[in-house]
Amino acid sequence: MDTIKGAVDFILGLGPSIMLPIILTILGLLFGQKLGKSFRAGLTVGVGFVGINLVIELLSGSLGPAAQALVHRLGLNLDVLDVGWPIGAAIAFGTPVAPILIVLILILNVVLLATNLTKTMDIDLWNYWHFIFAGSVAYYKFDSMFMGLLVGCITAVIIFKLADWTAPAAEHHFGLPGVSFPHTESVNFAPLMYALNKVEDKIPGFNKLNANPETIQKRFGIFGEPIMMGVILGIILGILGGYDLAGILDLGIKLAAVLVILPRMVSLLMEGLMPISEGSREFIQKRFPGKEIYIGLDAAVVVGHPAAMAISLIMVPITILLAAALPYNRMLPFADLAGICYVTVWAVAASRGNIVRGIVNSIITMAIIFFVGTDLAGLTTTMGKAVGFNFPEGATMISGIDLGGHIIPWMMIKILDFKDKAGMLLGLGAAVVYGLLWFWVRNDIKKQFATEIAEKEEVAE
Repeated sequence: MDTIKGAVDFILGLGPSIMLPIILTILGLLFGQKLGKSFRAGLTVGVGFVGINLVIELLSGSLGPAAQALVHRLGLNLDVLDVGWPIGAAIAFGTPVAPILIVLILILNVVLLATNLTKTMDIDLWNYWHFIFAGSVAYYKFDSMFMGLLVGCITAVIIFKLADWTAPAAEHHFGLPGVSFPHTESVNFAPLMYALNKVEDKIPGFNKLNANPETIQKRFGIFGEPIMMGVILGIILGILGGYDLAGILDLGIKLAAVLVILPRMVSLLMEGLMPISEGSREFIQKRFPGKEIYIGLDAAVVVGHPAAMAISLIMVPITILLAAALPYNRMLPFADLAGICYVTVWAVAASRGNIVRGIVNSIITMAIIFFVGTDLAGLTTTMGKAVGFNFPEGATMISGIDLGGHIIPWMMIKILDFKDKAGMLLGLGAAVVYGLLWFWVRNDIKKQFATEIAEKEEVAE
């Protein structure tokens, strides 16, 4: 076990910017491409990920303090501290189920691909931490390795299916053909968001409101461009955070830089992915006619979409106000305020970039996250203590916005807890509603992109 854990720790320690070029180079060779072409493609993807991470670090380093300043100005005093997804990931990787689950899910993914039960090939090993977090919560909840592995694997299966289902949106809305997003805290909200979009289509008046980046730019000219939206939102957040003039202007420029540079880094990443994606498609079509494979990636590659990023910035002050207003919430939003973009991706994508609907959907998303994050706080705190996490001064309980986004594992541990009848009924009810909503909107994504899909099929013929 120590040998396996050591090997896993070494691989994870390399990080996605190193592991992805290696994995993609190997995939390119397996798909019959030349070494030079495969290596260059993998290297370009690695460089793209470095660029994306640098921009996200800029976002976190500039937006995080502003959001936290607003929290302090409002005098919020809640007893569960949002420690952020990096801490959540580190805690998950430190639990006993981690090394076993990584190997199990890799094997599971291969089996599902071979048996046509998924089209997603999840190559982002680092983001297996979401599945491990699900398994770890179950492990500490039931004090059972079996339950931990079971919940982790079931979570992975559901997420792979959600990634398959949302792949047309990845291609035609985000412009990433051959890619899917098996990113738990993002994609597990997709059925709920598409259901909300379907309801919103039927609300008179509201269904006519459409403010996407294109229409905003057309109506407001230069003031509707991403660079200006970044400046304006940065200035507003700086004022709300109580910054001085220099700080306000600095935040405006940095957020403008994020909105301009992040899409360009995604374009660079796509430049590297395209040869691998095309190679895989040709390889599969020759040997398995009609079979299709998606490369599973981190949702970080789409958070730079202008509408998604605008929503995430607008949601920072709204999220803080929600934390104060929701009667059941005990979680103080803090470290993950700069990472709201991950959990609200599908809130705006479901409406094809409609910012008005995106705000409404994101508010509902955050209300759910505060409930789940608060409910999981006891288990998350137990996990943190078990792996020796150094709690911040004054913090007795921990959770996070990102961790609260794991609604599928939350439903499972509720359902499996036979000792808590009320909790079991709550989880079962939530799962039934979730399943029915997903069934209700199961064809909506294909309908939404019917024109694009038809055009693609014509070109293929």
